[in-house]
Amino acid sequence: MKIVVINGSPKGKSSNTNVMVSAFLKGAQEAGAETVNIFLSEKEVNHCKGCFCCWLNTPGQCVIKDDMAEILSICEGANIFVLATPLYFDNVSSMLKAFMDRMIVKSNPHFQKDANGECRHLKNTEVPSPKLVMISNCGFSERSHFQVISHWIKRVALNMKTEVIGEFYASQGGLLNTNVEELRPIISEYLKNMENAGREIALGNKVSEETKKLLEQNFIPDEIYMEQANSYFDTVLNKS
Repeated sequence: MKIVVINGSPKGKSSNTNVMVSAFLKGAQEAGAETVNIFLSEKEVNHCKGCFCCWLNTPGQCVIKDDMAEILSICEGANIFVLATPLYFDNVSSMLKAFMDRMIVKSNPHFQKDANGECRHLKNTEVPSPKLVMISNCGFSERSHFQVISHWIKRVALNMKTEVIGEFYASQGGLLNTNVEELRPIISEYLKNMENAGREIALGNKVSEETKKLLEQNFIPDEIYMEQANSYFDTVLNKS
């Protein structure tokens, strides 16, 4: 079992996103999975030019010379692909979007209708695509803010001809790196549940309903969270 994470947070290893990912991978590793955590913040991945050279002139090879080919090489043989990102303007980060746009190099230009009657591009190979897991967090309290990302990852699965086997969204994500002593036990418990999710995915390609429910709970009441967040912003703004 090989699990590859594409971490699309600009903050990289110090990000709230990576707090979630690290816990998930810890559980997966304990279950015997080989894991790789790729930080796009440490790589050069330029925007797709839309030139279609990787389809028409140099099939399977992009004309852009950056780190994308190296990343795709590391991803070879992955059974599970984890896409991780903070929520930026109701969607994935620009880093992750740029990476996914460049994945065009893995497809075939020819069209076919899928089971839903929609046009899709053919795959370049008969090798099964890795199954997908989505990990994200946001600064707001409501889980409704993840609607676009949740819809997006399902569309990604359609294009890659695979399935989504896990979606993990943390609202109040700013608390994942908190130094507030009273909140540490709450965050520690959440991260243990993320470890369980990684373990379950590695062992059975699915997450139990119990684990899902535990991971869907907010850390603290909305009103308290908003009050504390606004107080923090006021303190910083007043200093400046």
